[in-house]
Amino acid sequence: QVQLVESGGNLVQAGGSLRLSCAASGSIFSIDVVGWYRQASGKQRELVAHITRGGSTNYADSVKGRFTISRGHAKNTVYLQMNSLKPEETAVYYCKAMDGSGDYWGQGTQVTVSS
Repeated sequence: QVQLVESGGNLVQAGGSLRLSCAASGSIFSIDVVGWYRQASGKQRELVAHITRGGSTNYADSVKGRFTISRGHAKNTVYLQMNSLKPEETAVYYCKAMDGSGDYWGQGTQVTVSS
């Protein structure tokens, strides 16, 4: 079992930056992939970025060049650095961890980008 806690969401002006954190506990050494997702009001949840156990990363086209996913030195925290934020990126941002047993979600953190 893996438990995830997101933090770092806030209200920011368009063009601003935020760094989200996803802290994992439990069977963290079984985790293969950690991803950041977001869900805007009335819309489907979508993948923003993910990072694999080996450090490979993948980004949604809409965030390439502006967002960076990374892991902390302790390997139990995954960050999402978000720059040049846009109002349409207002959403609840969720962290998801995947291992051989299934998927684990955090509770989400609200990001609001004002115009």
